Amino acid sequence: MARKGSKPPKDLKKPRGKKCHFVKFFGTEDHAWIKVEQLKPYHAHKEEMIKINKGKRFQQAVDAVEDFLKKAKGKEQNSEGKGDSKGKKTPNKPLKILEEDDEDLSALKDPSEKPVKDDPHFHHFLLSQSEKPASSMEPISKRLKIIEEDTGSTSIQAADSTAINGSITPTDKRIGFLGLGLMGSGIVSNLLKMGHVVTVWNRTAEKCDLFIQEGARLGRTPAEVASTCDITFSCVSDPKAARDLVLGPSGVLQGIRPGKCYVEMSTVDPETITELSQVITLRGGRFLEAPVAGSQQLSNDGMLVIVAAGDRTVYEDCSSCFQAMGKTSFFLGEAGNAARMMLILNMVQGSFMATIAEGLTLAQATGQSQQTFLDILCQGQMASTFVDQKCQNILQGNFKPDYYLKHIQKDLRLAISMGDMANHPTPMAAAANEVYKRAKALDQSDNDISAVYRAYIH
Repeated sequence: MARKGSKPPKDLKKPRGKKCHFVKFFGTEDHAWIKVEQLKPYHAHKEEMIKINKGKRFQQAVDAVEDFLKKAKGKEQNSEGKGDSKGKKTPNKPLKILEEDDEDLSALKDPSEKPVKDDPHFHHFLLSQSEKPASSMEPISKRLKIIEEDTGSTSIQAADSTAINGSITPTDKRIGFLGLGLMGSGIVSNLLKMGHVVTVWNRTAEKCDLFIQEGARLGRTPAEVASTCDITFSCVSDPKAARDLVLGPSGVLQGIRPGKCYVEMSTVDPETITELSQVITLRGGRFLEAPVAGSQQLSNDGMLVIVAAGDRTVYEDCSSCFQAMGKTSFFLGEAGNAARMMLILNMVQGSFMATIAEGLTLAQATGQSQQTFLDILCQGQMASTFVDQKCQNILQGNFKPDYYLKHIQKDLRLAISMGDMANHPTPMAAAANEVYKRAKALDQSDNDISAVYRAYIH
């Protein structure tokens, strides 16, 4: 959605054929040429769209539209009665939500129209890629706009879609998913909600029951899932579990045939990714790593951040899946890069959480109010939903896992090892790792990462 006067970038050519309008979407920097028949007046269809789209992202877009219209109305009211030197009123510019370079917009009478799109709040980023992908990707019914940046990286954003009522157009490929833990459960639920055909498997078979009720199919072994599905995702706890899933008895590798895709979403070390990539591709398969940044809540909400690397065509084939499970995805080039990036991200998060816990306990030890500490913290530059939620949970004694403490300690350990291999010091991570090890010794492994707090009070 855009104001009047906005022009499409020179490198974003108007599609041939059907009449389109150039739009920019509220809440993001996304922009696109959208077919006229996919557009609806905002006010006339607002309530209908809200009933259909109950997700947090859609509501955020609605809030952004309302805020924009309120500000526009305020400006219009302020300008009323003001005239020029001859006493004439200065005409107000019409508020256009859609704009096109040479087409008549009179058919779209409402001044604030909401375009319908795959998911206007989902971004694709391709990094460290020199070649440009094709301008049209038929398997996902999606045209992609390519932006070359000064760094040599490439950003891909959705530029067109065939979505209906703002929902995602699911791929017609058969999806398999292995591992229904804290993260995997939310991911599978969102894949099913968005219309994907999903076959599930879990080491503890009972966890599959809920998803079978929601429409998923049951796979008896990882090998069976890989052989019957076009794209198989896995999300397990650690490098050993990831290797066993692929290389073990009735493992994924036994089901891999030429053209089959395997997507490793577990947070593991680069060496594990390299090994898995090699064995999959040697069997004619296609490999992508795609670990996720987030938590159980973000997984349930479909707001994860996907960090991918490996086979770029698999990344493109997974577009609708990534839109269903996340708000943003990044492609970082060759396999192993996503593992490195995710370990760095989790190293920072784990160290930060330990520091927050240390601050809370130091406040208590020095006679300061922990709640006041949190109130002040949340008014400053470090204010975030993460800080507020974790601190409130600590103060309430609620350590229900949103991200397992044992997993963040595993990530810290792997990040420190990665630093050693690169001959790069990681003293902050090393210190935080010791605190988490202390928390694990206090039986906090299966609690949330915020339970690191208990390492300071025992």
